[in-house]
Amino acid sequence: MTAALPARPGVVDRWHHVVEHRDLAALAALDALIADDAVFSSPAVFTPQEGKAKVLAYLGAALTVFDGNGFHYVEEWYGDRSAVLEFATELDGIHVNGIDLFHWNDRDQITSFKVMVRPVKGLQALIPLMAAQLSQS
Repeated sequence: MTAALPARPGVVDRWHHVVEHRDLAALAALDALIADDAVFSSPAVFTPQEGKAKVLAYLGAALTVFDGNGFHYVEEWYGDRSAVLEFATELDGIHVNGIDLFHWNDRDQITSFKVMVRPVKGLQALIPLMAAQLSQS
């Protein structure tokens, strides 16, 4: 007998909506999804990026960089107030694999968002693309 998969949390559903649509309504949904005191941990920047504005800037840049590159989630795991989403994409001909790890509060707002990327060549391809997007915000 196969065990039933846990139901996808509402926060994760809302994140998927943002990733899949990337329109003005999705950006408004992203703003509502991120807590004011949220923290973003980048695979390339040592210092955590604190505050809603910085988290929105990094997530918005990532959504732009990955748009049209075959970005998709491969698997997902859920905790009580956390999720790990494994993704795959391609950047400049390099297969990139990684995870988004996030936690949320009792208001279903993301409080921390950590990204890990492999292989190193994938991260090296990602860094200048993210820097270009972040310099525009």
